[in-house]
Amino acid sequence: MQLRNSSSRYGWVSVFMHWAVALVVFGLFALGLWMVGLDYYSTWRKDAPDLHKSIGLVLLAVMVLRVLWRFISPPPPTLQSYSRMTRLGAKFGHSFLYLALFAVMITGYLISTADGVGIPVFGLFEVPALVSGLPDQADTAGVIHFYLAWALVIFSGLHALAALKHHFIDRDATLTRMLGRKA
Repeated sequence: MQLRNSSSRYGWVSVFMHWAVALVVFGLFALGLWMVGLDYYSTWRKDAPDLHKSIGLVLLAVMVLRVLWRFISPPPPTLQSYSRMTRLGAKFGHSFLYLALFAVMITGYLISTADGVGIPVFGLFEVPALVSGLPDQADTAGVIHFYLAWALVIFSGLHALAALKHHFIDRDATLTRMLGRKA
């Protein structure tokens, strides 16, 4: 498989980032749901949020690299078989996924830094609290983070269903290209 994207398929860098981000998003969502239900005496009460934050910040860095990679190696053009509505839907859907991902990560950062304390990343370094002390920062960001995370996961599921529809019903190369295979 090629490193960069071509006019007919995605390269291995894009393929890897796409599937890695998808796995991490669903993993963080599951971890987030699990950790908010932990009681005071749970041994994971502190470790689960620390893990969630560390993975989230690494994901933020990967997403910045992913956006830069789209400029370095643009994705293949949409298939000619797509209708105008499908093209618009794909553009809207991908834009929403990117914006929602960044918004979820930014609200997570705002929750974690509301008290003016930085976020340690796997104990290796700390991301400073650049924004803190806003009125009800943690609560407001927490509500937005919660609902955006749900929206992101639901929309990602719809995105996957759309890819499967293209593969099994339309029998086009949409999914095949994201697996790094030639259209």
